[in-house]
Parts: sequence; C-alpha cells; structure tokens
Amino acid sequence: MTMLKPPHPIRILLALGALAAIVVASSGCGTTTADVQRGRVLFVQKCGVCHTLAEAGTTAQIGPNLDDAFAAARAVGESDSTIEGIVIPQVENPRPSTSNPNNSMPADIVSGQDLDDVAAYVGMYAGVPGAAPPRVPGGPGAQVFANNGCGGCHTLAAAQSGGVTGPNLDEFLAPDDNAAAIEEMIVEPNAEIVKGFPASVMPQNYGETLSKKEVEDLVQYLIENTPAGGGKSAGNKSG
Repeated sequence: MTMLKPPHPIRILLALGALAAIVVASSGCGTTTADVQRGRVLFVQKCGVCHTLAEAGTTAQIGPNLDDAFAAARAVGESDSTIEGIVIPQVENPRPSTSNPNNSMPADIVSGQDLDDVAAYVGMYAGVPGAAPPRVPGGPGAQVFANNGCGGCHTLAAAQSGGVTGPNLDEFLAPDDNAAAIEEMIVEPNAEIVKGFPASVMPQNYGETLSKKEVEDLVQYLIENTPAGGGKSAGNKSG
C-alpha cells in the first residue's frame, strides 16, 4: 500500500496503526453498544479543539486532520470497525508522549463508554468523501449550535435538544441577557458560574474555535429562540 508522507508526527503514528488494522479488527475491538451521536458531541467538545473532521465541522490543526489520516484506508475499503479499532489504542496510549502539544495529546482524553462512542463516531465518518455536518433548520445560528454539539449539553426547545450537562437555555436565558452578555457566556463561560454547575463544565475555547461571524450567528439564534433580549416569552434564570 502506498502511503503519503504526512506533515505531522501523529499522522505517522496513525499511518503505522493502519498497518495493524487487520489484527485490530480481528481482535474484536469494535463496540456494538456505542452511541455515535453522543460520540459526535464528545468529539466536538474534547477532540475538535485539536483535530479537523469534516462531519464534525471542526477545523483545528494542532493535531492531524483525521479525514486526511484515514482517507487512504477508506479508499482501499477498510471498514468502520477497523478504523474504530485504530482510534481506541491511539487515544488510550498516544505516542510520542511529550509536553509538546504539537507532538502528542493527553492520554485518555476520553475513556470507557465515552471512548467507545468517540471511536465509533470517528470510525463511521473519518475520511468519508463528501462528509459534512448534518444540515438543520433555523438558520446559520442553529447550524453553529448543531455543529458544536451544544444540544448535547443544553436543553433548547428550538433545537429539539435535551442535554442536561449545562443549564436549560429555555429557562436560564432571560430578557435582561443582551447580545454582549450571551457572547460572554459563550466565549468566557467561567466569568459567571451558574449555580448548580461546576466551573469549566463548558469548553473554554469557543472564542478561538468559532469565528466572529459564528459567535454572532449563535448569539442571535439564542436571542430569537429563548427569553433572552425579550426575543421569546419571558422566563426566569434558574441554576
């Protein structure tokens, strides 16, 4: 099999992992209980800050582009479960293990069922030609909400989401929350810790991973679909 030389050290590791793909696949590493949709949410939150993956809508370049890394495997017909089996040990024991984030990632950034879900998600979509985030109704802000897995943590009726890791946005956002206040909640979530939720429960880097336009679209979407800014029926904040 002809392999292109990748520009990033971790890509070399992924390529080497592909050489063991048949062994990994035959060992039964693939999971039958994984939740792929949950895996997408976890990938966006935990992995998308470093990796590009078209279906997840992530474009970070700290780690390898996973579509590029697995494109050759897809081209020769490797299965989802084979790629899933490669992802699991790479996450459990990333190499090389150094303090340089450009050369390594933290071990067990996800583990247990979370790892099964993420690996199944990556196995299903990494390197798939034409893969893109699922389109959702509601305009560009709704798409930003969906692309970044916000519904996995927040309840929002307009998005038909029921996440409970973070506040229920239909109840938490209130008429006195203007665009500036909501933007701060997104890009500096620890500026005000919501009662009943721990600090840093929300990713801290949306100010870096989202473009200015994406933040503006998301803020406008929340204003239009919650009590924020008086955009919907008034509600009271509740922690």
